[in-house]
Amino acid sequence: MKEQVKKILQKMLGFDRYLFVFSIFIIKTLRWNRNERDFLHFLKLIPNEGIILDVGANIGIMSVWLAKKFPDSQIFSFEPIPQNIKALKRIIVHYKLNNVTIIEKALGNENCKVEMVMPVLNDVKMQGLSHVLHDSIDAFNDGNKFNVDMIRLDDFKDIHQKNLRITAIKLDVENFEAFVLSGAKSIIEKHKPIIYTELWENNNRESCFDFVKQFNYSIKFLQNDRLIDFDPLQHKTQNFFFIP
Repeated sequence: MKEQVKKILQKMLGFDRYLFVFSIFIIKTLRWNRNERDFLHFLKLIPNEGIILDVGANIGIMSVWLAKKFPDSQIFSFEPIPQNIKALKRIIVHYKLNNVTIIEKALGNENCKVEMVMPVLNDVKMQGLSHVLHDSIDAFNDGNKFNVDMIRLDDFKDIHQKNLRITAIKLDVENFEAFVLSGAKSIIEKHKPIIYTELWENNNRESCFDFVKQFNYSIKFLQNDRLIDFDPLQHKTQNFFFIP
C-alpha cells in the first residue's frame, strides 16, 4: 500500500482500527497477491497435525491462514509489540479461531529484556518493520520504542509439554532471524520443521544459511511453482524454504 494512503488511513481510522481493517483486507485478498505466492506454497508443504510456529505474527495475517488451513494443528503466534498484539487478538476473535495461542514475547538467543522499535517513516507507522534494536541491524531504527521480554524458543515450556511434533515455522523478524534460530537449536535438531523465512541480502542471511546447513537442511526458493536449490550467484530472492 502506498505510503501516502497509509498515512491518510491511519489518521482517519486511528492506528488501532487501521491495523484491524488492514489485517482483514490482506487476509481476504492474500490468495490473489502475487507477492504471497511463496507463502501459499509453504502451506502446501505442511502436514495437518502437530504444532506450527508463527514467529513474528505481527497483526495476524499469516496466523489466520495457518489456523484455517490446518484446523487439527496448534498455532503458536509470537508477537511482542503492544499495538500489534492488540490487533492480533481482535483478528483471532473476529475469525473465531480456537487453535491459536498468542505469546506476547520476542524470540531470540537469550532470556532477557530487549528494546524494540516500530519504525515511523514520514509520520507513517510501519508495523510490519518492527524489530529488535541490535547493533547488527542498521535500518529502520527510528520510531516508537518498547521494552519487551525476549525468550529462547528452546526454553518455551508450553511447546515441550504438548508432546506434539513441531511441523513448521514461519519466521519473519526483520533481520533478527539468526538469533531466533540460535535460540531454537534443540527444537530444530529434534523436530526438523519446515522453515519459511524472509531474509534480506546481508550477514543475517548468511548466518541463517550456515545454521540450518549443520542440520542437513537444503536451502530452496520458489521458481515456476517448484522449489529449487538457491544459488546466490544466479538467483535473487528474499523468501526462502529450509527443507530438512
